[in-house]
Amino acid sequence: MSLRIGINPLTWTNDDLPELGRETPLETCLSEARLAGYAGIELGHKFPRTATELAPIMKRAGLRVVSGWHSSHLLERDFDAEAAELEPHLELLYAMGSRVVVLCETTGAVHGDGATPLSLRPRLDERGWARLIHGLDELGALCASWGIRLAYHHHMGTVVQTAQEIDRLMACTGPDVWLTLDTGHLTYAGADPAAVARLHGDRVAHLHLKDVRQPQLAKALVNDVPFLSAVLEGVFTVPGDGCVDFDAVLAELSLYRYTGWTVVEAEQDPKKAHPLTYATLGHKNTVAALERAALKVGDLPQAGARSTA
Repeated sequence: MSLRIGINPLTWTNDDLPELGRETPLETCLSEARLAGYAGIELGHKFPRTATELAPIMKRAGLRVVSGWHSSHLLERDFDAEAAELEPHLELLYAMGSRVVVLCETTGAVHGDGATPLSLRPRLDERGWARLIHGLDELGALCASWGIRLAYHHHMGTVVQTAQEIDRLMACTGPDVWLTLDTGHLTYAGADPAAVARLHGDRVAHLHLKDVRQPQLAKALVNDVPFLSAVLEGVFTVPGDGCVDFDAVLAELSLYRYTGWTVVEAEQDPKKAHPLTYATLGHKNTVAALERAALKVGDLPQAGARSTA
C-alpha cells in the first residue's frame, strides 16, 4: 500500500477569513509546502482557475494538485444549475491530474458567519434529506463520468456535521458518493474519528488530518461560539499537536488498504502559528503515524481515463 501526503493552503491563507494570510502570495504557499516535504496541495482562493495558468505554476513548484473544495447548494437550486457550477471545477481538476473533488452542501451553512453560533446551524427534515441524497447521487454520477470521485466533506456548521448524519448519508447514497474523512471536524462534532473510519472505511476517498486543541475545544463548546471564532482561538492544529488519536484512525483505514491522498489541514491564524513551522511539524508527525499504521508513503495508483459514457 502506498499514498501521498499533501497539505491544504489554509496553513498560510484562509478562504473563509481572507484577512488571514491576505498578504501571503501563492508562491510562498507553494514553495514552503514543497520545502516542508509535501507532494501536493489542495486548491484555494489564490490559485488560478484555468489549467493553462495553473499547470506551469505547479510544475515550477514541484507539486501536484491534490483536490479542491466545491460548495454545493442542492437544497436551493436544481441539478442543472448545480452541474453548471461544478463542471468547470471538475474540468480544472481533471486537467491537473486530480481524481477527487471535495464537496460539501452549504445551503444555510453558518461556518463562514463570524456572528452565528454553531447551535444555529441548519438541520434537515425528511424532505430535505431526500432532496440532498438524490442530488448527491446525481452529482456523483456526473463526477464519475469525469473519472473523479465525489468525496463528501462533513463540516461544522452545515447540514452534515455529526457521526449520525454521516451514517445516514453513507447509508442512503449510492456508490458514486464517497467520503472525505476529516479528523478535526469529527472531533469538534463530538464523534470518534476512528469509529467513523471503522464504519465507513470502504467509502473513504479522501483524508483530512487535522488535530484539535482540547482546551480551546472545551471553551468553544461551552460558549457555543461561531466556528470562525473557534478557529481564531486556535481550536485546530496539525497532527500530533492536539488530542486526536491518529494511530487509531489510520489503523482502521489500513484495514481497508486506503491509498488516497492524506492531507494535512489546520486552519490557524498565520500570525500566531508560523506556517512553515507548522507545515513541517505536520508532515513529520503524519509520516510517523502512517509508518506506525504500515501505510507506505509513495506514488498513487495510475488515475483512470475519463468515461465517454
